[in-house]
Amino acid sequence: MSRLIASAAIRGAHILVQKAEEMLEKTITEKGEKFDFEFPDTAYYLPMIYAMTGFPVKTLADMRVALGMAKEMLHEEPYENLWKPYLGEALDSGMATLFCEEIIMALRYISGLEPAKDPETGYVYNGFITDTIQRNLGIQLVDGTMPGFAAVIGAAPDDDTAVKIIRELQEKNILTFLSGHVNGNSVTKQLLRKDVELGWETRIVPVGPDTEHTIYPLDWSVRASLIFGGKKPGDFKGHLKYTKDRVFAFALVLGELDDIKWTTGAGAINMGYPAVCDTDVPVIHPTGVCIYEEVDREFDHDRIVQKAIEVRGLKIVVEKPPIPVAYGPAFEGERIRKEDMFIEFGGARTPSFEWVRMREMEEIEDGKVTVVGNNWQERYEKGGQMPLGIVIDVSGRKMQKDFESVIERKVHHNINEAQGVWHMGQRDINWIRINHNAKKEGFTLEHLGILNATMTHSRFRAIVDKVQVTIYTEEDDVLKLQEEATKVYRERDQRLGGLVDEAVDIFYSCLLCQSFAPSHVCVISPERLGLCGAYNWLDCRAAYEIDPTGGNQPIQKGELIDARYGRYTGIDEYLKKASGGSVQTLNLYTIMENPMTSCGCFECIVAIIPEANGVMIVQRGHTGMTPVGMKFSTLAGTVGGGTQNPGFMGVGRNFIVSKKFLAGDGGIKRIVWMTKNLKESIKEAFEKRAAEEGAPDLLDKIADETVCEDSEKLLEFLTSVGHPALVMEPIL
Repeated sequence: MSRLIASAAIRGAHILVQKAEEMLEKTITEKGEKFDFEFPDTAYYLPMIYAMTGFPVKTLADMRVALGMAKEMLHEEPYENLWKPYLGEALDSGMATLFCEEIIMALRYISGLEPAKDPETGYVYNGFITDTIQRNLGIQLVDGTMPGFAAVIGAAPDDDTAVKIIRELQEKNILTFLSGHVNGNSVTKQLLRKDVELGWETRIVPVGPDTEHTIYPLDWSVRASLIFGGKKPGDFKGHLKYTKDRVFAFALVLGELDDIKWTTGAGAINMGYPAVCDTDVPVIHPTGVCIYEEVDREFDHDRIVQKAIEVRGLKIVVEKPPIPVAYGPAFEGERIRKEDMFIEFGGARTPSFEWVRMREMEEIEDGKVTVVGNNWQERYEKGGQMPLGIVIDVSGRKMQKDFESVIERKVHHNINEAQGVWHMGQRDINWIRINHNAKKEGFTLEHLGILNATMTHSRFRAIVDKVQVTIYTEEDDVLKLQEEATKVYRERDQRLGGLVDEAVDIFYSCLLCQSFAPSHVCVISPERLGLCGAYNWLDCRAAYEIDPTGGNQPIQKGELIDARYGRYTGIDEYLKKASGGSVQTLNLYTIMENPMTSCGCFECIVAIIPEANGVMIVQRGHTGMTPVGMKFSTLAGTVGGGTQNPGFMGVGRNFIVSKKFLAGDGGIKRIVWMTKNLKESIKEAFEKRAAEEGAPDLLDKIADETVCEDSEKLLEFLTSVGHPALVMEPIL
């Protein structure tokens, strides 16, 4: 390793240890060493320190202990005239730096300085990245939608170069974190000056103005090992191997480096994350800590992103339809405000719908896009509002009628991933907007058809041989076809609503999350969707047709062993193989005995409340306390990681209203507490299910956080309303 890099990393670590110590002692003087602290919405205390040492930092006194651990990893700066290996000492110093940066950020939170606010622009940075955000991104982390993560530190030579680099990362679907500065300038400020939209929706996340803020994305990545990987606190080797092998991150360091940047980089290299710089830095090419090079340089800003991708070893395939604007999932979260809008369709403003129809091969012409309407170009050029009907006709030798709805749901993504085009809703309650910039770049109604034709082919290539798109712009045409489509929507719902577990011989697995949680296997049946909420039985069936070797595999149910709890011989045999022996048996319809494992990206957690003879349900994102004495983030640490935890289970939101939900434990009558947000979001479907179970007023008898957050008050409420769980057979 270069002595220059090692020296800078070691010097930087000493600087940060001193800074952390001074800040800590000052804060202890003000608050007292017993002062409690926790980062927002996390179950992992100070995550880096907790993962690497197993030590939960809860108080200022604990921070003093953790700082002592950092001091033990410090080394003296190398002598100029004496050669010796520097790599180990530099890496030790890098880890000490990460500990110190975590303590510094915690102290800044205590002092009210985080999330940081830029004094010039007023922009408020993201700050600490919560567990909820991590779990929200779960499915994107594992299905290839988000193939890698970049930490961009410093500032580009000019604003336009900054935009170009970030846009290239977006187009390659890479989640980007921004931190650090060069003489007060930063990529965040450069993007703000160019009116680039920032935030989780666009996958450009400024975490803070200083290099030390880079600890936030590093905390985020090590929590993947805790949340999804099932690695235990204190297993530092396991965590570092996991981040190297499974969390595909790298750093782009723009502008001159200082000791703090070098030492933070040394900490990141520990985790397997290489750095590519745009300045004349010494390179480190020997492999070992990182998969390929550890530090490299690229002066050409047109090539620096590709260089970083090569050094990290990412495999990125981006399919872009032939449209005049950028395209990719990173643009899916863009918002088009009224003042930025050129034209809109639907959203209760005009008649609008989207409809996928299965056709015979000879009935359609592949790739044909037609816009039907008188003078539609002239009306489009005026902007404002227009009626819109999108009819996508598909045919294929493996196409099935039941796949129509699967393809139709992807229309949302097809349209939303175009930069400057926004879509919400589905079927005949959709809403589309096109902004002025997209119009300026030449985006037309024909391009709406082109991108749907292209991406339907791309996403469903194994089942779709031909795609033809027709766009209708006359109100009479739209209303007439919308009436036809509504009848088809209703027929679909009735047909699929009658599909039950007993009616099929095959369930499906979802193994996508094994890239993060190696022992987790999701078993998906007609009446039980995936715990992330993103895959149902039909989705899996279509996915298997598209990619027979992919993450969704058929499972022969085999013989029924236990009808009440939902145990089958075929599922047990499959689980043993697919989980590497970690899971031996599964009961689909109970929480109490061998329930489903969880990866970590579940929509909701079901947890037993023994004293109430029932269960509670809390959804991801709820930050309040629950009657079991744990917040969602703490509960999630118990449930995730690919292990079976009787009494606790991750589920998809819509499974709650399935007839198979806890069928072996008494069904929905066991629910005694549920968050208010969740109750409101499933109210209509829940009340229908409750009526089927002979308890039409059940929802009103289920407590939420407005009633109580502890078990004692919960019991009082349940008794006062006569909740049925109190008279059911004991759940334990």
